[in-house]
Amino acid sequence: MAFTGNYMCTSFKVALLNGEMDFSSDTSQSFKIALYTSDATLDASTTVYSTTNEISGTGYTAGGNTLTIATNPTSDTGGTVAYLDFSDTTWSNSYITARGALIYKSGGTNPAVAVLDFGADKTTSSETFTVTFPSCLLLLQ
Repeated sequence: MAFTGNYMCTSFKVALLNGEMDFSSDTSQSFKIALYTSDATLDASTTVYSTTNEISGTGYTAGGNTLTIATNPTSDTGGTVAYLDFSDTTWSNSYITARGALIYKSGGTNPAVAVLDFGADKTTSSETFTVTFPSCLLLLQ
C-alpha cells in the first residue's frame, strides 16, 4: 500500500506563499483531481501531477475532472482557520477502481495541491464514482 494518509503537499505550501496559487472567485486558474491505483506513491512530498499509476477505465479520462470551488476561501468564526471547499465530482457510468486522488493546478507543470487517501480501494461497475468533499477541504491553521 503506497497511500499513507491525506496530505497538503509541501510544494503547494511554498507555491501558496509565493502567490502562485489562486483560489479566489475571480481566478483564471483551474484545479483538477486525478484518481490513482493502490500502487501510486503519493504523499506530502508529491510535487506535480503524474500519469504513473493513474487509473484507467470506462468513464475516466487521464488527468481527471476539473474541480469547481464551492466555498471561496474564508475563515472560521474564531478567525484562526482559513479554508475552502470544492463541489463533489463524479464519473458517470464508470468502471473504476481507485485508492486515492491528487488535486493539482492544471497548466504549466501541473503542480500538486493535495493527496487524498480513500482508505481502501473504491470500485464502480457501470455506476457513478463520486468524490465527496468535506466542507473545509483545504484547511490552513
